[in-house]
Amino acid sequence: MSVRVENLTKIYNEQTAVDAISFSIQKGEIVGFLGPNGAGKSTTMKIITAYLPATSGNVYVCEQNVSEHILETQKRIGYLPESNPQYQDMYVREYLEFLVDVHHLGAVGKKRIDEIIAQTGLGREEKKKIGSLSKGYKQRVGIAQAMIHNPEVLILDEPTSGLDPNQVVEIRDLIKNFGKEKTVILSTHIMQEVEAMCDRVIIINKGKIVADSTLKALQASHEGRSLEDIFRGLTA
Repeated sequence: MSVRVENLTKIYNEQTAVDAISFSIQKGEIVGFLGPNGAGKSTTMKIITAYLPATSGNVYVCEQNVSEHILETQKRIGYLPESNPQYQDMYVREYLEFLVDVHHLGAVGKKRIDEIIAQTGLGREEKKKIGSLSKGYKQRVGIAQAMIHNPEVLILDEPTSGLDPNQVVEIRDLIKNFGKEKTVILSTHIMQEVEAMCDRVIIINKGKIVADSTLKALQASHEGRSLEDIFRGLTA
């Protein structure tokens, strides 16, 4: 298993954000991780990426316990948080060169930068400062930083936010191609994106998993209703 979550719980003061959830995701899966605001999605993703400690339970990434191997975990994961933090005064290529150094990519670094710029469509913007870019292109930079080190697990929080329809199609294809040989966890409020990219969905509500199924099986068990209608019913 690329990602395995066992009885994961996170409590803030007296509030339980994540309540003893368990799931596993294999290599080659693109999984939609869904839930309303405050359901525990972002907390779960931050624990998987070792940015936040769990209150109890265990998370394994590529068979390593995240809490015991924080740096190793972060080397294996690419993460795009919803806030998409970036160095606004850096040029796009300069920022990617900085990330190549952070990940110690060495001799393959320049080639990897050229590849990721081409894949994310940043060629015309690579000599611009990040702060001067449109929201859509800033989002592309965020996706580029998550993928620059060719991680085994890619975790994306609202990856198509701010993109125009043409850009959405391009990024969908990029994620789907990446997910053929890697593991992708995709969190979004846009159900069409899940239907276009994911074979499986995990829905969390009030800290608990309320559905974990292939998209086809989930719709079949709900009389063929749309994912959006199913989501509303499970999280009402």
